[in-house]
Amino acid sequence: MRHTIIAILFYLNAIPVLSMDAYVHIDSIVISGNKKTRREIVLRELPFRQGDSLLVAELEGKLLAAERWLMNSGLFNRARVFFHNWEGASNKIQLQVELEEAWYFYPVPLFELADRNFNVWWVDYRRSFERVNYGLDFLYRNSTGRSDRLNISLKQGYSEMLLLQYTLPYLNAAKTLGVSMNHLYARNREVNYATIDNKQAFFRLEDDFSITRFASNFALVYRPNLAKYYRLSLGYIQNEISSKVQESLGVDVFLNGDTVQRYFSLGVSYTADYRDARPYPMQGTYFWAEAKKDGLGVFNDRNALTLWADYQRYFPFGESPFNLAVSAKGKISLIREQQPYNDYRAIGYQRNTLRGYEYYVVDGLDMVLFKSSFRIKLWEDEVKFGKIIPIAAFRKVPFKFMLTLNSDWGFANDPWNMFQNSFNRHLLWGRGVGLDTVILFNFVLRIEASMNHIGETGLFFHFNTNL
Repeated sequence: MRHTIIAILFYLNAIPVLSMDAYVHIDSIVISGNKKTRREIVLRELPFRQGDSLLVAELEGKLLAAERWLMNSGLFNRARVFFHNWEGASNKIQLQVELEEAWYFYPVPLFELADRNFNVWWVDYRRSFERVNYGLDFLYRNSTGRSDRLNISLKQGYSEMLLLQYTLPYLNAAKTLGVSMNHLYARNREVNYATIDNKQAFFRLEDDFSITRFASNFALVYRPNLAKYYRLSLGYIQNEISSKVQESLGVDVFLNGDTVQRYFSLGVSYTADYRDARPYPMQGTYFWAEAKKDGLGVFNDRNALTLWADYQRYFPFGESPFNLAVSAKGKISLIREQQPYNDYRAIGYQRNTLRGYEYYVVDGLDMVLFKSSFRIKLWEDEVKFGKIIPIAAFRKVPFKFMLTLNSDWGFANDPWNMFQNSFNRHLLWGRGVGLDTVILFNFVLRIEASMNHIGETGLFFHFNTNL
């Protein structure tokens, strides 16, 4: 459609008519709808600048790419970029950027499960409300208009936790250097001390806290262009376990006989992100790699050097409703010595999951995951609430439903395997079907029926948010 419009405008305004290998020149960029976000921050997310010359054949793609980059910033619910005026004689165009800012202030009452996923809490722990956290999650995005982010979380219940995070992505005039910092204090009456029969084993103290954790991290982020990030981070971690835990279990939790573990951590990472929509991509690629050294010689409590890598690719099939998502992730430990139990987790934690293995975990110094999902768009639309909703950012709620056919493979290597977990050093395969619901660009609910390599089946629920 945009190619047709461009051709018509050239025919009406340009004498002679220009070919698709001709250039147009961006004379000005007009931005509207950015009530809070500063103009220079919007311009930083565009793949062109005022004064640039673009091939006519590239113009449509550049305008679509600009909309995707603006949406991936997380600052906007909608972004539309188009040319407004076209001077046929000089081949100059004016670009218009129309924005609808996302809501920026989220004081959200917090109610979350302490377990790794919904199914573990529902089945293994029988929906116990002793294993939930409640409190307040305070999120303030874009408070200065420079895409900064302040997050304060206060939790009670299964865990007592205070988390402070702040990110300022643009420090210098070139908008290439940013900083982030976070501080965490938490304590639990229950501690995960081992993996037994491929499941986490816990020990609980009723009259004391089993483990207390403190972590502080500072990072510099260099972003030379829209897609690439270089990150250098330095952190301090301190964990303290109650002596009652070691006495009761007879387990040396930190491997050095101490009840306190302290170490500094230095990490460097590289990210290249070309996905069209980060919360739920439909096309593009993503690559991330990190080298992390835990233990810098100040204390002797940790000595680990770990390499991580994550590659994702998303394939659209033209204008059809079909889509293919594949990913590969790996971890290798270059220092081949035993690590404290809590520090060499592999499959089943955070985003390192396999479908069909929601109830299980596998530890290891090394790990590889391969995941694939063939997706079919069933329905895409939006619900319009109008002025009945007082906040303009929520008056239109876009959504889509995707049918998925999934197949995941994984392998983890734990050289010690103290409790002889059968999934260690075993090829794992999970497969099944699912229904993904994507709401407001940022929220994804996945309902999946999956089977693992030992023939177990189940219906699993996952909820991800990208606030």
